[in-house]
Amino acid sequence: MNCEVCQLKELDVEYFEIKEVLRCILHTIFFHRALGLVRPKDIDLELFEITYVQCGDAELEKKVDEKIDQFIDRVEKHPNKKNQICLSFFEVKNKQATWFTHKVEHLYWEQWYINLNVAQHTRPHSGKSHHSKLVVDPGESASDERNARRATLESSLHEVLFQIIKFVNEKKDHIPPIPSMEGVSFPYEITISSSSDSAFGMDMFKRMLQTGHPTMLS
Repeated sequence: MNCEVCQLKELDVEYFEIKEVLRCILHTIFFHRALGLVRPKDIDLELFEITYVQCGDAELEKKVDEKIDQFIDRVEKHPNKKNQICLSFFEVKNKQATWFTHKVEHLYWEQWYINLNVAQHTRPHSGKSHHSKLVVDPGESASDERNARRATLESSLHEVLFQIIKFVNEKKDHIPPIPSMEGVSFPYEITISSSSDSAFGMDMFKRMLQTGHPTMLS
């Protein structure tokens, strides 16, 4: 089985933006890969002029928030590092047990890589100069800079959402039969790593060994 892989556009975020950004991206993916009937729930972001859709499943929302909290903990422990979260969908296959394998095997058929570069806060400059009579208000300058950065991030987040929609519309042949199980989602797992972690960038290689060469769509 081939594993389709989507590397989403890297986003530059601040610490307080992580939860909203990840919720938006992860739930958008889950909604477009949902099983059967869902109860769509529109969510308006507080920080951005963006609305996304959740599946309306409380258990899924809880699990996503738990993983996001783990991601935030990782960011706190590894500042100045790029951090990555991977959402993988898989089939569960029963396999005859041997000395080297487990009885249950996960066959990964789709993976989404979300890369966040979390900005580190620096002290603002005073704005005063001994060589100039013009004094810039640091508060106003910092506010303008924040607004510009926020607009850039909002635009980039829109690009990521369109990237997700493009991928799900173009990549359909690899989706396995719907499993006979309860819940709104295919079996999935969410893994977290940072650039200081040996797992960063290696997860895809491991999946290739298990499921064959993945197809990339950037």
